[in-house]
Amino acid sequence: MIGGKLLEDVRFETSDAAQWRALADKALAGATFDEVLVSRTDDAIAVMPLYERAKDAMLLPRANPATRWTVTQRIDDPDPTRANRQAQEDVAQGATGLSIVFEGAPNAFGYGLPANPDALAKALDGIDIARTHLRIDVHPMSRASIDWLVALLTARRVDPANLSLSFGIDPAAIFAGTGRLRMSVEALLASMPQSLAHFFGLGVPGVLLEADGRVFHNGGATEAQELGIMLAAAVSHLRMFEAARQPLVYAAPHIGFALSVDQDQFLSMAKVRALRKLWARAQEACSIAPVPCQIHAETSWRMMTAKDPETNILRATVACFAAATGGADSISILPHTITHGLPDAFARRVARNTQLVMAGESHVDFVADPAAGSGGIEALTDGLCEQAWKEFQAIEAEGGPLKSLADNRLQVRVGEARDKRAKAYRDKKRSIVGTTLYPLKSERPVSTLDAERRPAPQEGTVFCEALGALRIDELVEGRT
Repeated sequence: MIGGKLLEDVRFETSDAAQWRALADKALAGATFDEVLVSRTDDAIAVMPLYERAKDAMLLPRANPATRWTVTQRIDDPDPTRANRQAQEDVAQGATGLSIVFEGAPNAFGYGLPANPDALAKALDGIDIARTHLRIDVHPMSRASIDWLVALLTARRVDPANLSLSFGIDPAAIFAGTGRLRMSVEALLASMPQSLAHFFGLGVPGVLLEADGRVFHNGGATEAQELGIMLAAAVSHLRMFEAARQPLVYAAPHIGFALSVDQDQFLSMAKVRALRKLWARAQEACSIAPVPCQIHAETSWRMMTAKDPETNILRATVACFAAATGGADSISILPHTITHGLPDAFARRVARNTQLVMAGESHVDFVADPAAGSGGIEALTDGLCEQAWKEFQAIEAEGGPLKSLADNRLQVRVGEARDKRAKAYRDKKRSIVGTTLYPLKSERPVSTLDAERRPAPQEGTVFCEALGALRIDELVEGRT
């Protein structure tokens, strides 16, 4: 009962955006609406305090919305025997995918499995490859590692047609992350088609070429910059397939994406969704019937902190939720202690269980695209698409991602975004919980595995300014 009336008899007056705005302006008592209630992303996209439901929303689910996303664990231990124990533990305790991170990979953060076929075979010993999704993270010897994996499959007499594989070949990510290529850009573009034809001949399924935005995100790129760079890389992959005389309609399903998600839940959800829209638009421009893109999401390295590392668990949980509800096909969580060294079994377990609880108990995957129709997220999605397309056009005008990197143009734009963001934190316009806000009086001890950091690769024929993985807390405290 309310005021003597039954609840079903109570009627509320209808209201509209104009009425709400009038009330908001009155409550602000002369303060500027835009300055107080409207925030902006790093791409200057306005985030309004209130949105109406979006009309005619497009569903943007995972590539296969009938299945759960792949719970992926990183295999990045320099000790192959220990890496094998980790892999077996992960699979036995619920992981459905393994991401092989070799030494020298931009996302190895100083560690990584030794880059040779024996280490790969040892790490995967006893793993049921037919029932486990395998991906190889982008690294300097990506093409050679595919031969190692194919040889391993042949030795085990595994039918490739029954596997779920993702090979991380992305020259732009390697060039940006390491600052070097083993051959000239011209030689790379000339030799790649022959290599692609060879792999097509093997009949290996899954993602062959990947557009990896994580290197650029961790180097400081905005969300739209990361998306635009990935789109430019994917289009350059299409050109490689075309040069290999592979019909683009058959080539597109073999192109995948890897991106970073961080603690900004709505923006990360929008970023995953925007990538699907951008890739569909690019395929339409190439006169290809759009096929869903395969998206691997990894929690952001740059958002992680060294101080009060337990707060990283919260950041990773929000980021994982954003990736899952945004429609990522596979997700990997960086363990919360990774800023201190190689994570131990407990940190890996926390990372793994975060996904398992979210999927198995919270049923985050129950709705195919929960953000569809949400006014705020749809607006962010469209805003990111618009800004990312501009970045994509700029890179195309510069001759593609490899040429832009060689001329140091991409690095300049990413560096400007990184420095602007760091300044906002230093000026206390933004804060990091546990670091700049509510720091602990004394830090607790952190347990990590005994492992030496591996030196970055030094070989190369062509060089550019590398985009190193820099955390925000490092930039704020001047520890770069």
